[in-house]
Amino acid sequence: MVLAHLAGIKVFATGGLGGVHRGAESSMDISADLTELGRTPVAVISSGCKSFLDIPRTLEYLETEGVGVVTFADGREGNVDFPAFWSRDSGLRSPMTIRNEQEAAAIIHAHHALSLSSGLLLANPIPADASVARSEIDGIIEDAIQEATSAGASGKDNTPFILAKIKELTGGKSVIANRALIEANVRRGTSVAKELLKLERMEQAVPVGTRSDTFTVPAWPSTLQSTVAPSLPEATSNAADVAASAGLDKSTAPPKADIVVAGALAIDFSCDYAPLPGAIDQVAPQLHTSNPSIITQTLGGVAHNIAKAAHYMGASVRLCSAVGDDLSGRAAVAQLSSDGLQTSSIKVLDASTGQRTAQYVAVNDAHKDLTLAMADMSIIEQPDTWTSDRLSHLQAASPQWAIVDANWDPANLHAWLMAAKSVGAQTAFEPVSTAKSIRLFQGHSPTSAPTSSKSRPTSTIPTFPNHIVDLMTPNNHELHALHTSARSLGLFDSPAWWATIDSLGLPSSGSRTALSHLTSPALVDEGIPQMSIQLLPFVPCILTKLGPKGVLLTQLLPAGDERLSGPGDAPYVLGRDRTGSETVGGCI
Repeated sequence: MVLAHLAGIKVFATGGLGGVHRGAESSMDISADLTELGRTPVAVISSGCKSFLDIPRTLEYLETEGVGVVTFADGREGNVDFPAFWSRDSGLRSPMTIRNEQEAAAIIHAHHALSLSSGLLLANPIPADASVARSEIDGIIEDAIQEATSAGASGKDNTPFILAKIKELTGGKSVIANRALIEANVRRGTSVAKELLKLERMEQAVPVGTRSDTFTVPAWPSTLQSTVAPSLPEATSNAADVAASAGLDKSTAPPKADIVVAGALAIDFSCDYAPLPGAIDQVAPQLHTSNPSIITQTLGGVAHNIAKAAHYMGASVRLCSAVGDDLSGRAAVAQLSSDGLQTSSIKVLDASTGQRTAQYVAVNDAHKDLTLAMADMSIIEQPDTWTSDRLSHLQAASPQWAIVDANWDPANLHAWLMAAKSVGAQTAFEPVSTAKSIRLFQGHSPTSAPTSSKSRPTSTIPTFPNHIVDLMTPNNHELHALHTSARSLGLFDSPAWWATIDSLGLPSSGSRTALSHLTSPALVDEGIPQMSIQLLPFVPCILTKLGPKGVLLTQLLPAGDERLSGPGDAPYVLGRDRTGSETVGGCI
């Protein structure tokens, strides 16, 4: 297994598997096979484990090690037994049954796609015509074990002694069975490897943009195309036509993309403090002086990092950003191309504009924890960085999702979100930082009149169902900043906000007990679930990142959503509509 893994071989065929020996609760005699299966991502095809071992405990141990165990049905219906080497049946049901090599290959392919570190055991029963009847072999095994005990054969000498004795007691029949099962395993292993290769080649041949395994949020009733952005032209489905209308050559029209990410592309500098021997502080860098450090340079920026992660997950991605016509900008575009990301929507701004490629500098302590960071994102904070052509790029991409980060100035941020809505994409907002997150609530919506008093600022944002953001991903600090901003702008005073909140069916006496049960008392004391609920009318799905505590999902459910009535989701439903709303059904 180790050598196969080092050589990049994913399927390994052998005879039988070692396992937990009988009496292992006293002797602790457990074959190294099981440990290796738990830490080496190779699919092993064998005829089960040798039947003189403790098969029930072997299967339990494999489960503990995280090893997937499946058995080939060989034409049999229903669940089948895990094989016992010389016999097709062991009297123990296999954890899983598969029909053929194609199913085995699919499991192995998925196993590697998930980057799991454990192995797989594919049990291949000995051919029926070479199998030794269980009733016959069980008695022989008992005799062989007794003789091994009498002879004092233990540890590494135990298995060879028992195998030799079984050969003797079966009159050589066990050797014939051995040869038959090894031949069958090699044949099956070859077939599985062939099917696995077909799957891998098929994946390479199919454009990743055709995949449909993307996360979706509820399809809310929306009038955005006609009300939020009436000045935007109707979406065009033909990328070549869009390219022509934008003055581009049809032959070089950029390809479509599952996801468009708009925001920061930057050069990241990571400065890790590396104290000299005898330094006063062995952890934190000193202020007002130079510090010895290890400095690394990588391609970063929030939008770039999101785009790269989505690309690694198999989606086709287009990154929309801007760089300066400088050394850093040229290096960034070259690296994007090398990483397989589209570069057709990266604007290179002329040197005469004085714009520099964005840069981010992080100063870390000796444990690589952030001490101080500085960011220069001014290149995409300029109002004229992207103007009328953002719609052309979105129409050409025809994305399922558009993800926009808060590095844009408020006007550009809202323009990106509304343009994405106009082409039918679902929208996601990444707040970036506490200071920049509130840009979502800054500026004017073109269709919503201010609802706050004259003494309040007049910024507003469309509420449900005309919202312009379907999903946002703040951390707890950014959530607090967004909530504070919304309150200070009077957004919680609008009739539209109250109509949505009333539709959630939350008790007038408060939901502290229910929220504490659904999340935790500590989170409720911090106000995290309460703030996320109050922001739902503006963004109907919020994923709040809580560091080591995980992620809190807070979401509006549309009227008629099956989760409102499904027993499996009932423990997570906080409220159900009691107002007869045609749009809101409740929230989780």
